[in-house]
Amino acid sequence: MLRISLQIYWFWFKDTIAKQFRIFSSLILYILSYFTLRVRQQSRSVMQYQSVRYHVIPLSPLSKLQLCLRRRKIMVIDLDETLIHSVLDGVSRPSQRGGPPPDFVLKVDIEHHPVRFSVHKRPHVDYFLSIVSQWYELVIFTASLEIYGAGVADHLDNGRHIFQRRYFRQHCLYDSGSYSKDLSRVSTDLSSIFILDNSPGAYRSFPDNAIPIQSWFSDPQDTALLCLLPILDALRFVSDVRSILSRNLHRDVQLPNLMAPRGSVGLTGNASNANSVAAANSATRQSHFMM
Repeated sequence: MLRISLQIYWFWFKDTIAKQFRIFSSLILYILSYFTLRVRQQSRSVMQYQSVRYHVIPLSPLSKLQLCLRRRKIMVIDLDETLIHSVLDGVSRPSQRGGPPPDFVLKVDIEHHPVRFSVHKRPHVDYFLSIVSQWYELVIFTASLEIYGAGVADHLDNGRHIFQRRYFRQHCLYDSGSYSKDLSRVSTDLSSIFILDNSPGAYRSFPDNAIPIQSWFSDPQDTALLCLLPILDALRFVSDVRSILSRNLHRDVQLPNLMAPRGSVGLTGNASNANSVAAANSATRQSHFMM
């Protein structure tokens, strides 16, 4: 009888120990998971505020000579959804409500109507412009109205005088409900000019002179501008930019993503891809900005 009791007690003891061990193991795993999550969150927070730099290797004497023998190339840059995203006060995308504050506010008068825009700069845009302005002659070409586009360009330039020329809606070609940009208006030498634009329709007449970029609206982790620096660094050494950009570069990017609804439809003239939110945005803006 005593032996049976001892066996029962022993089985009970082992079962209790096993249960306690499982509980203890689960607790340890929970604690480890919690601290792992916290470390990852802290790492993301630190990375968000770390300075990102593109290491520019000093040019050799031969490379410097090659650049001296070639004409300085022209880099044409779009504004909306390429370098910035603006929101007309009172009209915002659902994902942006309650988001970060704008980088600057632009106030303009259109036909005696005061209009206010909250403008968000694409991540790393200031650093990007400071680097590429050393490599190229920078030209702003936007389908926006001049009074708006000039104000945005002034804020991005910030007194650095990095934009050599500026082109606006009146310099665009209007066809089939959208605006396209005639690069030959900027330079007749198409071997030394290219455009950076999120809208393929803007450069449809010059696909071999274009570098596409994903439309940007609000993603704070976006690195598209930084990712372009290596190719832009190399492109200044070629004799004809089309020899590189014509190699299906613009076709490798998913056009549906590039043609995502633009938040500034009324300003840029690209209303064909608007969703319900952008359509409401467009209707509000068109009364002031559309031709």
